[in-house]
Amino acid sequence: MNPVRLLIVLVAAISAIGLAVVMQRALGGKPAAAPSAIAAPVAGKPMTQVLVAKRDLAIGARLTGEDVTWQAWPTEAVNAAFITNGAALPNPEGADKARAAVTNAANDMIGGVDPAKAVEGAIVRDPILTGEPITPRKIVRGGDGGYLSVVLSPGKRAMAVPVTSETAVGGFILPGDRVDVLQTRDTLSPDADGGAGKVTIAETILQNVRVLALDQSTAAEKDAKSIVAATATIEVSPTDAEALTRAKATGPVTLALRAYTDLGGPSGVVGGVARKAPEDSVIRINRGGQTTNTSVRP
Repeated sequence: MNPVRLLIVLVAAISAIGLAVVMQRALGGKPAAAPSAIAAPVAGKPMTQVLVAKRDLAIGARLTGEDVTWQAWPTEAVNAAFITNGAALPNPEGADKARAAVTNAANDMIGGVDPAKAVEGAIVRDPILTGEPITPRKIVRGGDGGYLSVVLSPGKRAMAVPVTSETAVGGFILPGDRVDVLQTRDTLSPDADGGAGKVTIAETILQNVRVLALDQSTAAEKDAKSIVAATATIEVSPTDAEALTRAKATGPVTLALRAYTDLGGPSGVVGGVARKAPEDSVIRINRGGQTTNTSVRP
């Protein structure tokens, strides 16, 4: 590079540095502040008090004030089915507007009574986990019916069947499990010699039905793995009830426990069992002036 040109560049650089020093001193010796990379804090979101479970609540549990508590919940995430105290927590911005936006059908249901007191005595219809909001769908308030009428699904009926340790999987069937109901009966079948031999028939009457109770136990005791009972109460439809009544009248019934992973299949009466009249499955045989009735499966 030309020495003259190089000298000019050096002089210009020194002049720029000198100008910067002079300007800094003129501003009081403080360097210019760089733009902040941290955003200003955002005002907190409005919160609403929601009634939640303090502990895990099983089906059939009767609620007390010790089972529920209030918990702050983001107002914008409050579902209409949640039970609230009708007020939002203090918030610098938008609290009144957020309060007005919260519509709560559950509070309408309790008729203006303190929600925490209104649920006392209610029966749990579906399991509720710790911290889960209490909703009308999962509870039925006291006075709306007894345990069985509360936990029965709409359109269903409760029926009791006699069981033993042998016919109830050794007592390992518990309330809430799903079972198949099998009927066993003896009948006569013609043999090769022209006589009649006894034949035992086992038939699945109902499949994938829910066990509501064993004797008067609607839930297994803590850490209990089995219940030996004399009666099992199961949930059936009206058509299932007819099929089960016919089955109980013609032979003993056995409960077969279904796997937990096999609960999503069809539920209720199997095949044409419900429509099959007794006379449709009986053959009358006349032999030597004697008439015998033989039950057969189609």
